[in-house]
Parts: sequence; structure tokens; C-alpha cells
Amino acid sequence: MLAALFPLVCPGCGAPTVDGDPVCQRCAAGLRSPMAAAPPLGIDRWSAPLAYEGVARELVARVKYRNARAVVPWLATAMAATVDPSGRGVVTWAPTTRVRRHRRGFDPAEVLARAVARRLGVRCLGLLERLPGPAQTGLAAEARRRGPRFAPRAPAPASVLVVDDVTTTGATLAAAARVLRSAGAAQVVAVTAARTPPPR
Repeated sequence: MLAALFPLVCPGCGAPTVDGDPVCQRCAAGLRSPMAAAPPLGIDRWSAPLAYEGVARELVARVKYRNARAVVPWLATAMAATVDPSGRGVVTWAPTTRVRRHRRGFDPAEVLARAVARRLGVRCLGLLERLPGPAQTGLAAEARRRGPRFAPRAPAPASVLVVDDVTTTGATLAAAARVLRSAGAAQVVAVTAARTPPPR
């Protein structure tokens, strides 16, 4: 209803979109899938529907920094479609710190995780807590590779699907997998909304 009264504007061309989609059909057709890459350490399989560039970058930024919830269903549907049925398990997310969550008023990875879980028809549980430390965004590659620090919030089930918004070096997912496996997970797979293209 609101989308009909106030159409969303495509981040690619500025045209109003239809049917509540956050991107117009022409710009959606130009979105690219990420290049194939080996999963981060501790991750059995990982997937992402989008390469983190151009229009896709702006779509993810709308969720990550501006809490644009109208984009979430579209992204979550695309993410869920990339998940192998054998790796669904329980969905969790790579959380931000309490300070950043309080400052933003939400955790973008949690928002996406809950939407992905609904589309897959599985439970979504907060299994990880992020310990204080700098945000990954803006760090040099070497600092990114050290990754954030997590602690377990609860015992992990045998199979876990970790959701995050963007993957650059994969260090966040590797750190999450390490803690989940120490908490009991035997299989850890991951899906992100987008993956950063490798440097040229």
C-alpha cells in the first residue's frame, strides 16, 4: 500500500520502481553475480547473489546504513535462492557490537538473517556476540584479515547458516565459524547479500 502511494526510487537510474521492488527492471538486469571464490576458513560453503558494486552497493548500503526496510524482502529472497537446501540448518548472523547497534538502532545482519530464515522456513537464533573492537568497514586489508572477535551466546546446533550483509576478505565469516564450531556446530555455511569483487 505504502509502496503504491510512495513508489521507491531506483538507485541506479532514479526512476520510480514497480511492485515494491527497490530497483527497476532495467537496472536489475544489469546486476552481476560475484566471481567464484573459495570459502573462508571454517566455512563449508558460501554464497552471495550480488557483486558489491554499482547499484548493488547502493542497495546494500540502504539496508546497512539507512535502515531501508523496503529493500530487505528483495535482498532476502535473492539470498535465500542461493542457499543449498542441505545447508539450511538454523540461521544466525554475524552481529555488530552493542555500541554500534545502539547507535544505529538496529543490526543490519540480524534484519537480513531473520528475513532469510522466514523465506527458508527455518529458525533464526542469535548464537554469537561481537566483542568490542573497530568496525571492519574502512580498515585496510591486512587489518580486515584479522577479523572481529566473537563469543558464543548459546550452544550451537549441528548445522548453522551464517548471514551477513557484505563479505570483503571473509575474515568476519571465518571468525564466526571458529566460534560456532567451538560451540558445537559440525557444519557452518554462509550467505551474504553481496561479495566484494577481488582487486584488479
